[in-house]
Amino acid sequence: MLLSKIKSPEDLKKVPKEQLPQVAAEMRKKIIEVVGKNGGHLASNLGVVELSIALHRVFSSPDDAIIFDVSHQSYAHKMITGRYDQFDTIRLHGGLSGFTRRTESKHDFFDNGHSSTSISQAIGLLTAWELEGKKGKVVAVIGDGALTGGMALEAMNHAGQLGKNLIVVLNDNQMSISKNTGSISNYLSHITMSPFYQKSRTFIDTLVSKLPSSEKHVGKFIYRFKRALKGFLLSDSFFSDLAFEYAGPLDGHNIKEMEKVFNRVKKLNHPVVVHVITKKGKGYSPAENDPATFHGIGPFLMSDGKVEKFDNLSFTECFSNTLLKIAEKNTKIAGITAAMSKGTGLDTFARKYPERFFDVGIAEEHAVTFAAGLAAGGMIPVVAIYSTFIQRAVDQIIHDVALPALPVIICLDRAGIVPNDGETHQGLFDIALLRPVPNISILSPATVRDLELSLNWAAGAGKPVVIRYPKLTCPTELKAFDKEIEEGKGVFVSCEEFAPALSVNFEDVPSRENKHSEKVLFVTTGGMFAEVIQACRTLMMENVKADIYSLRFVKDTDCDHIYSIGKDYSAVVFVEDGVKTGGVAEALETDFLKRGYTKTAVKAFPQKFLPQGNRSQICDDAEMNPRKLAECAMELVYKK
Repeated sequence: MLLSKIKSPEDLKKVPKEQLPQVAAEMRKKIIEVVGKNGGHLASNLGVVELSIALHRVFSSPDDAIIFDVSHQSYAHKMITGRYDQFDTIRLHGGLSGFTRRTESKHDFFDNGHSSTSISQAIGLLTAWELEGKKGKVVAVIGDGALTGGMALEAMNHAGQLGKNLIVVLNDNQMSISKNTGSISNYLSHITMSPFYQKSRTFIDTLVSKLPSSEKHVGKFIYRFKRALKGFLLSDSFFSDLAFEYAGPLDGHNIKEMEKVFNRVKKLNHPVVVHVITKKGKGYSPAENDPATFHGIGPFLMSDGKVEKFDNLSFTECFSNTLLKIAEKNTKIAGITAAMSKGTGLDTFARKYPERFFDVGIAEEHAVTFAAGLAAGGMIPVVAIYSTFIQRAVDQIIHDVALPALPVIICLDRAGIVPNDGETHQGLFDIALLRPVPNISILSPATVRDLELSLNWAAGAGKPVVIRYPKLTCPTELKAFDKEIEEGKGVFVSCEEFAPALSVNFEDVPSRENKHSEKVLFVTTGGMFAEVIQACRTLMMENVKADIYSLRFVKDTDCDHIYSIGKDYSAVVFVEDGVKTGGVAEALETDFLKRGYTKTAVKAFPQKFLPQGNRSQICDDAEMNPRKLAECAMELVYKK
């Protein structure tokens, strides 16, 4: 096996060229095996195997910097740079990250998990190196989907102005998470699919191959002639207008061709774009045929790519189903996504109401302000974005939606804990970021019925509404959540609703010393409802009654209502699936303390970036698991 012997990029350079296809095949096999067990980003990584090999054979990392945009496609890079022996641990608790990490390797220059950042990072790093007198090339590898992000275009504008020897490798697979849309995608297709250009290029390549020692004697001439041909056929070249040299399009699975071009462009002293065409999911037919599903996927069967299905409805599925029902009755409802229609559940809406569905590409800022424009025109737009990505559009929410109080509904999927993807993808900051913003209501549903009621309420609210929910299957339905929404108020769930599940009769449970008629109230956001129920059941087995107040509203919360319920309890524990600082739990505890009620505690996530793991492991690390919640309550109850 060749791959296991590669411990560094220098080892890869020693591999004979004729053995490189075997190295690529071994990489693909390893990626499929490990992602099949651990889950992860499959299609994108299979698509860049040859590209990663070519880059590391031409450039000398870490003396040269290779920066992967988003970096979910860095699996081959990790194996090449000495992490093959650890690769089985990728995305597991305590294992390798599924993204590049500075603390993991000197070959990883940035902690990248969001898109469109690489060109900005690359031009900044290159400028710093030049100022320090350090030599080395800087390569930004960015997908055609990420190029739709505004920051990528801002960075290219600046890089062209600076005129530094930056290399941008444009990995063109016509996919973001969902299929790419928009003018940039169409433009790149025009470059790659122009019949006249392709025929001319094929003719020239064939002619050159027949010339003796062509590379040595006429290589430079042919190279310049092909560049001139592109300039003639594509005189309005987008990249040329930004002062970039353009090379390509190249076959992103032809290592020899890419090495030849990379060796040439690294000698240039001005910005250059190398355009490579790759196939997402290359080498694994299920991923090739359905790259959107295999972009980020849980464990699957290698034989056929099938993923284990669960009977319980997820919050994402509930959102999707409910939105369809609302849109059927209300023709003003529109759906907006930022290149992730499938991940957010808007794909079914897109199929049924294509005229009211808009995929704006990887452009969260534009998605929110576009929604504001729709709302100003009389529509009720629903913007579905992951919590971690809405961080990019906080200014747009404040300035374009909240300030004019436009009826935009923002649905934040993956709020709270996000398993396996690690620090960059945790949805722990949205509450603290958005609670101070005027004119906005923030809802945190706990069950299927709760989410249905929240979305229906938002559609008729006539003002900005944010609805946040976790990446999780919905907890068991409880009758308490049938209660219609009252603004500011939540849902009180008596412990009697949990008793049948445990076959507990409180009168029959023998009382222990100092444990008589104690009762605890958990006040929780919807995303922690499953853990809080388990904590309540633990307390019930100890003859401590534990009720729940589920916060439907985490902003403009009716504190008087909560206090009127909580004041008669032995202790009140505020639980939140967000950071403690600036969160709703901290604010509610402060309100109780001001009223003279002191047996309180806040259980929220610490103000730090939480590493990868499954949901239980992340809760364990943060001391937010059911056992710790129950212990916190017990300590309050029997506090002297």
